[in-house]
Amino acid sequence: MVTRRVFVVVLDGVGAGELPDADQYGDAGSNTLANTARAVGGLRLPCMQRLGLGNAVPIAGVPPAREPRASYGRMRERSPGKDSVTGHWEMMGIVLSRPFPTYPRGFPESLIAEFERQIGMRTLGNVPASGTEIIQNLGQEHLWTGYPIVYTSADSVFQVAAHEEIIPPERLYAICQTARNLLQGEHAVGRVIARPFVGRPGSFVRTERRRDFPLAPPPNLLDELTNAGHRVHAIGKINEFFAGRGIAEWDATTNNADHTQALLRAAGESSASLIFANLEDFDMLYGHRNDPVGFAAALAAFDAALPAILERLDARDLLILTNDHGNDPTTPSTDHSREHAFLLAYRPGIRGRRIGERETFADIAATVREAFHLPAGEHGESFLAYCSP
Repeated sequence: MVTRRVFVVVLDGVGAGELPDADQYGDAGSNTLANTARAVGGLRLPCMQRLGLGNAVPIAGVPPAREPRASYGRMRERSPGKDSVTGHWEMMGIVLSRPFPTYPRGFPESLIAEFERQIGMRTLGNVPASGTEIIQNLGQEHLWTGYPIVYTSADSVFQVAAHEEIIPPERLYAICQTARNLLQGEHAVGRVIARPFVGRPGSFVRTERRRDFPLAPPPNLLDELTNAGHRVHAIGKINEFFAGRGIAEWDATTNNADHTQALLRAAGESSASLIFANLEDFDMLYGHRNDPVGFAAALAAFDAALPAILERLDARDLLILTNDHGNDPTTPSTDHSREHAFLLAYRPGIRGRRIGERETFADIAATVREAFHLPAGEHGESFLAYCSP
């Protein structure tokens, strides 16, 4: 069957149950979908239920479909770690042999000293912290001193927060680019993240002007598609995760509602071979804030918007729905969780089948390669046969 377009849509943080090694990451018992459903008395996701989400993973309120419209399964992450960059890179065929560095006790003083020297000012923080909490704790001192707030998390991130009236976003982005240039080799964190915020003491809030500065990826499927004459259309953070490489066009959307509208437009208008989207609100707004009610509402909102996207696809299109990691809002942790990715592969007119448990997220890359007749890669096995007559 001829494939015109493949859509890969990542519901950031919507994990589908702990991986076998989850205990090594402190994530035993994590199951973002199932635990969120239990916390709110069941999820209501009629479109994804019809596709087969309940066939892929048991979820209260989302029973298995008798005749699922999509092929369904779960995927394991082969790379070590549980961050967004690692997950997205693996989907495009990059399997890491070692995790990005993390800093559970903060960054080395010598590294911070060099960073301060290069940006010409001191910094506050240098601790692992929740982003919403650290701006409340250090925001007043930041207003007094003008010093940016540096912090990290359980993930491989170097985050810099600043009030937009003290350090305007463009200046904050330049500071983060300095950090990205510095953090190479031994300290090559997965992402440097600019975290602008506004407000006054006691009511500081982060804005949507966040910007990610990822480590440049190794060669991957996006390069292969581009070299073969195919176009890649990115939506949301995808452009940042891959440092813009191999991407022909980018919708720089910053929230789920806008990501979904961009997907709807792309389904109707885009001529790109691969449309690759990330929807981060599940993770950023609800998982990291331990808010299962908000998480469930965000899932319901996406599910309500999904039918209009599906209606714009034809038999030459393939839609893959998945996630990059978990972020269980019901556990004490506010960090990502080491979980399976659910997998729904939908092609109009093709009856869904059980794909089963896949050994790596790189099966997505293998499937796209087969769809567009590219040479096989080093990692992954295609599941295209499950989406064909």
